[in-house]
Amino acid sequence: MPNPTMSSSTPAREPVNPKDATVLIVEDNVSNFVLMARMLAYMGVPRCEWKTSGWQVVEFADTLPRIDLILMDLRLPYEDGYAALGRVRSTPRLKDTIVVAVTAESNQEQLLKARAAGFDGFLGKPLDPDRFPDQIRRLLRGEPVWEQ
Repeated sequence: MPNPTMSSSTPAREPVNPKDATVLIVEDNVSNFVLMARMLAYMGVPRCEWKTSGWQVVEFADTLPRIDLILMDLRLPYEDGYAALGRVRSTPRLKDTIVVAVTAESNQEQLLKARAAGFDGFLGKPLDPDRFPDQIRRLLRGEPVWEQ
């Protein structure tokens, strides 16, 4: 039976072991970044990069040898997560990168807006430290995660 949460246009991605992953966190709140970075480190993610705005996210990502997952806040200074996602998707090297909206505006309306914009998943803040590792593992396996 087809999974209703997966779009037929979703590209097949090779699963990535968290211990081999490079994650880019786009988040303007240092406390939120530190929380995510610590949880990723606990999971064994060896490389976690940080950008405080959607502005120049593509240029920054291009400096990385690889990028497996982008966790992107939606409300960012200079350029919001939606605009940054559009530029990521229009960049050949990054267009198939898993990009997940991470936002305090955790409601059905925002979830649907993020899905329509082309995000691969949605995580509502505050993040749940008990659920976060499993959510990240699922995302790195190419499974959809749409959780408020």
